[in-house]
Order: sequence, then structure tokens, then C-alpha cells
Amino acid sequence: MDSEVAADVEVLATLGNDTRYEALRLIAEADDDLCVCEIEPALGVSQGAVSQALSRLFSAGLVERRKEGRWRYYTATPRATRLLSVLDDTREDNHD
Repeated sequence: MDSEVAADVEVLATLGNDTRYEALRLIAEADDDLCVCEIEPALGVSQGAVSQALSRLFSAGLVERRKEGRWRYYTATPRATRLLSVLDDTREDNHD
């Protein structure tokens, strides 16, 4: 149980940063895998900040990545998609 709690806290801490959260939303809402070259301009932060955010999202199990040539492509994991969906659902409940 302790390792599950630690893993959940890591996921929540990862989502508790604007850049990481926005990157995950961007990746999850894309129709296809997103290249770092597409993520960087959309977030408007430094390349280092984007790299760090993507690395943390990967470590937390919220994105998967694959390398193609010199680029890395990212896609949201099923867990990330479910978490974002739950957040959306709870936000909608607050407007009733």
C-alpha cells in the first residue's frame, strides 16, 4: 500500500506544475503523437523547461515516448487520459 500511495503522490505532484500540466493536456488532446518541436512553441517556455517537464511526465507514467530520428514523440498513457477526464468531470460538477 505504501508504494501505491507514493506513486499516487508522485503523479499528483507532477500534475501540480503549470508547464507539466499544460504539456500533458496538449499531448492528451492531440490526434496523434506530438513531437517535442510541436510542444515547445505551444507552451512558450524554454527548451530546458519543456524537456524537464516531459521527463517528469514520463517518470510518473503519464506519457509514453518513442524516438524517431533525432526527435522524440509523446503520447498520453491511458491513466493520464482517465485522470484528465476525471478532472474535467469534477470541474463541470462545480458549475451546476
